[in-house]
Amino acid sequence: MNGLQLLLRAEPVALFVAGVVAYLALGGNWLLALPLLLVFDLSMVGYLAGPRAGAITYNLGHNLVVAAAVAGIGWWTGIGWVQLLAALWVAHIGMDRSLGFGLKLPSDFRDTHLGRIGR
Repeated sequence: MNGLQLLLRAEPVALFVAGVVAYLALGGNWLLALPLLLVFDLSMVGYLAGPRAGAITYNLGHNLVVAAAVAGIGWWTGIGWVQLLAALWVAHIGMDRSLGFGLKLPSDFRDTHLGRIGR
């Protein structure tokens, strides 16, 4: 593994760790962290309407731009639950990306910006 490959693998792990640390630092309940981390996968429900709709809903739920916007709103407004949501959202994205699950392409659930899942 070269330096670039190591960096590309380390980035999503760092996102996961930063999100979990932020969640706990903001006073999030550690017992709820795991089940709440999985809530973001409900965005897969769009696949019931087909791969194109599924890719759109999945990508909205797994996009760092959207998660960062929610974090900014939470910070700006001082609303604690929004801050906690954003922290877990970032952690979830980092967790998924570190496992090889990227943003979905409209062709198939297994086609991601990181490559085809299962290859």
